Amino acid sequence: MNMQPTSVIAPPAPKGLGDMQLPLVMMRDILLKTLFRKNLDMVTEIAEAICLPLSVTQELVDMAREQKLLEATGTLNANNGNEMGYQLTDAGRARALDALSQSEYFGAMPVPLDVYREQVKRQSIRNIQVTRTQLTNAMGHLVLPDSLLDHLGPAVSAGRSILMYGPPGNGKSSISNGIRDSLGDTVYVPRAIEYSGQVITVYDPIVHTAIEQEADDPTQLRRRKRFDSRYVQCERPTVVTGGELSLSMLDLVYNPTARTYQAPLQLKSTGGIFIVDDLGRQAEPPQALINRWIVPLEEGKDILGLQSGEKFEVPFDTLVIFSTNFHPNEIFDQAALRRIFFKIKIDGPNQENFLKIFALVARKKGIPLDEGALVHLLKVKYPTIDNTYANYQPVFLIDQMIAICEFEGIPYQMTPELIDRAWANMFVKDETIVK
Repeated sequence: MNMQPTSVIAPPAPKGLGDMQLPLVMMRDILLKTLFRKNLDMVTEIAEAICLPLSVTQELVDMAREQKLLEATGTLNANNGNEMGYQLTDAGRARALDALSQSEYFGAMPVPLDVYREQVKRQSIRNIQVTRTQLTNAMGHLVLPDSLLDHLGPAVSAGRSILMYGPPGNGKSSISNGIRDSLGDTVYVPRAIEYSGQVITVYDPIVHTAIEQEADDPTQLRRRKRFDSRYVQCERPTVVTGGELSLSMLDLVYNPTARTYQAPLQLKSTGGIFIVDDLGRQAEPPQALINRWIVPLEEGKDILGLQSGEKFEVPFDTLVIFSTNFHPNEIFDQAALRRIFFKIKIDGPNQENFLKIFALVARKKGIPLDEGALVHLLKVKYPTIDNTYANYQPVFLIDQMIAICEFEGIPYQMTPELIDRAWANMFVKDETIVK
């Protein structure tokens, strides 16, 4: 039975320092570094900067005061609800500098890895059930046979790996993007996670599309109950890589200057989609890339390593879509193919669907259809390539005809002669070049 995606349960905000499950010294040092770097003095500003509730931030401030690292300024700020201001003591400044020498990280408190694991379960990509209607709507700009959706639907709903293969130019990349658009709901992405005292930044505005949050009205007596602001509510993420993908991009990225880590691509795509486009065009052989994914794909966990050499497990909750123009048997052994749950061939359109695509593109680009030109295309030109149709060809041919019309200074039109001129640019002739 098909179901709509359910709402993801938001991570609850911590009620006290005891809920944080982080070392007290680490939290205190991040507080001091943030005050030092951002020159803040009001608890409301500090709470916003370190992404903690006001009450928890006040607990941290009080702890730092007891340790003589912070002191009250003794003045109330009328612009901030008569809040008491705080500043670093000499000892606090010295501690902040010492902490910065060990790690430049400041700002949002990280989420412990074990806590993040629980949130990953609550928003797992495998909890989604995509309906035929959702998938059809997301693919509405594509002309696809029903049989293809019959295969794609269960693959997406399963949240398992997918290999799409077939001749180039038939929309494998567009279909991958359509799958992404069909998901529809949101997830919570941590700004940073913590493991073994190390901070790993995860939220990346290049990868993640944040959902704009309505700001609280400070004049309201009761503020809305909000989720843990150490997370950012985002659309389900999509990471797209192509020929540039290398094995090193799947490892933690260490910044020796800041002494912090950045999450690898697959961790940033948690709860969403990781698209490996043009598989077979990378520097590493496809078999090596697949071997790197075997444990994550089978066990739902990945193994990452710190600079110290320590290895640890992180959740692997990603719909991986491999797309290739090669036949799978050419680039994988059978053991690797078994690890990929769904294998879907994307063929070129038949003549009927080709004409549908051609008419849609022509209408969109404002060039009138001409029956004589279409007959010439189908009866004269396509037989020369064994009537092999591809989804990219209508756009290519129509764009070529438009370019010719603009060059010649004539209205947009479609004629057998223009078809011939456009066709000549679509293929390269096999011929010997005399040097």
